[in-house]
Amino acid sequence: MQTNLADFIRNTPDGDEADGILRNCVHCGFCTATCPTYQILGDELDGPRGRIYLIKQMVEGAPVTRSTQVHLDRCLTCRNCESTCPSGVQYGRLVEIGRKLTEEKVTRPLGQRLVRRMLASFVPNSALFTPTMRIGQHFRPLLPKKLRDKVPARQRPLEWPTAKHPRKMLMLAGCVQPSMMPNVNIATARVFDALGVETLIAPDAGCCGAIRLHLGYNDDALDDLRANIDAWWPYIEQGVEAIVMNASGCGATVKEYAHLLRHDPAYAEKARRVVELTRDVAEILLEFEEALVSVTRRRSVHTVAFHPPCTLQHGQQIRGKVEHLLTALGVEVRLPADSHLCCGSAGTYSLTQPKLSYALRDQKLDRLQAQEPQVIVSANVGCIAHLQSGTSTPVAHWIELVEHMLSV
Repeated sequence: MQTNLADFIRNTPDGDEADGILRNCVHCGFCTATCPTYQILGDELDGPRGRIYLIKQMVEGAPVTRSTQVHLDRCLTCRNCESTCPSGVQYGRLVEIGRKLTEEKVTRPLGQRLVRRMLASFVPNSALFTPTMRIGQHFRPLLPKKLRDKVPARQRPLEWPTAKHPRKMLMLAGCVQPSMMPNVNIATARVFDALGVETLIAPDAGCCGAIRLHLGYNDDALDDLRANIDAWWPYIEQGVEAIVMNASGCGATVKEYAHLLRHDPAYAEKARRVVELTRDVAEILLEFEEALVSVTRRRSVHTVAFHPPCTLQHGQQIRGKVEHLLTALGVEVRLPADSHLCCGSAGTYSLTQPKLSYALRDQKLDRLQAQEPQVIVSANVGCIAHLQSGTSTPVAHWIELVEHMLSV
């Protein structure tokens, strides 16, 4: 694709990146065939090819309108199109540039501004989010259904392992997971403990940055990145083996730290080191497969349907690893039809685009439940909560299933 950048963006980091990405696009349309929003809405501008064209117009100096912003808002950032694209177009990075420009050039309606600012201030702040979630869980039966959908039933926490081990790994607790689903982190630590690995959590690490980044608060998001790097750096200097991610949305974002901070002289090198160490829990446990089989015995669940989150299969390009591990442990794993499609959770998308989000959820649940599973498992807190809101079938993180099977 030929481009002619406007003066306002020419020779800038965003301009150079957008230009390179746009020039890779050959408008073949393969991406459109796998775009969830295009499948529902049938509008070219609500598919990757159309959005790429809108961003091209934008960086070439065309007027940026509210209509452009709406089409970019509807994108889930699922990056399914990246997995489909034969030309390697990095659409996820391009759409973030497009969103940044629309935020600068288009004034949102007041209601949207207030909602988005509230989400960006409240959700990543565990000091605010956790007590509010606790209150919501206490009064959950009394809440209206739409609000109850956002408040998972409170879990009874497992015990955090207390043993010390020579091998140590660092884990990001996350901003919402500790209050919404605390046993995901605890189960991860218990599985690693059974394998002779101690799990550490840096108390000052917080949100991975994804919430604010995708809402267009880029400077705030970069501050989240820097704060995490500062919190993790002493542990990295002490030699932790890895930074473990058990929320695939966080993992996909942390693996972008080096790119996002590439122009920050104080953090670029540290960010590169963080990315080198960051690995999804499934990537790590594959290296312990034989030992994992030896410490897991009980199998109360025999058949699961697996929803691979977009941030796992498209964002991190991790496919087949969870299925392989569970199969090795004696669990039958069934993938639904169109397992590549998004469930509609996508961070705060279910709050900002509820109609599309719930249509995708119901479509996904129909296909998952057609597998007749005992349990639906996934790998991201947002997907799990979103799917559970539409079904009575239990939905859990796959690492919780592994922890239930521990025999030690």
